[in-house]
Amino acid sequence: MIERIIKTTDGKLCIQMPTQLNELTLGTLIELQGKPDITDIEAISILSGIPVNELQNIKNHDDLHQFGDAVLSLSYQIKYLYNSNKIPKEVTFALPAPDGGSFRKTRVQVMQNLSVEPAGAFMAARDIIAEEINTHIKTHGEDDWQEHFNPSLNACCQVLAQYFYCRATGNKYNEYEVESFINEVKKLRVTEALPISKHFFTCYPSLSIAKTNFWHRLLLRLKKERASRRSKNSSISIL
Repeated sequence: MIERIIKTTDGKLCIQMPTQLNELTLGTLIELQGKPDITDIEAISILSGIPVNELQNIKNHDDLHQFGDAVLSLSYQIKYLYNSNKIPKEVTFALPAPDGGSFRKTRVQVMQNLSVEPAGAFMAARDIIAEEINTHIKTHGEDDWQEHFNPSLNACCQVLAQYFYCRATGNKYNEYEVESFINEVKKLRVTEALPISKHFFTCYPSLSIAKTNFWHRLLLRLKKERASRRSKNSSISIL
């Protein structure tokens, strides 16, 4: 973490910014990625948590240059993190206590096989993975897709929410509550979140194959039966 006191038009401003990836959350990285034409001030604002209008009141613009190296360093570290296969053994969530009191830390073990339970979570994660992988293959082709595939951060966040919700909260699966739990996933360190989610995407390629659900299979069977009966009736009437 880098910390500097900068003079402004109406006093001083303390700016703290991460210099290492383990100081950066998944939510912060998603916010940065969501601004392709981001300015220096906007990047510093997101990384420091200080509103842009306060940074704009800094007396000397050159004072902001001292944070440039930190931003560049993080960008290089992120590039190599996408290639990391080091999966943490556990992650920690700070969740509100059931009685609405203070936050409580909950440690959740990361299963090596990354199996998702219950069925609702598995099917939701499967659909997210399938859509993300198939979109990549349609755009870039199927050859060696795993070597070049980097899932979007939003997709990573959604899959991790499905995977961790029941384990972290102890609650039964609820798809609407999982959507809210995404906000907790965004608080995970990016060094934890990306390796876990990327492993989930690349180690389960069979999940990219679209599955026909039971209802569709039943409808298909019924259609075939109707077609078969019409064909038989048609043959009888001709005779």
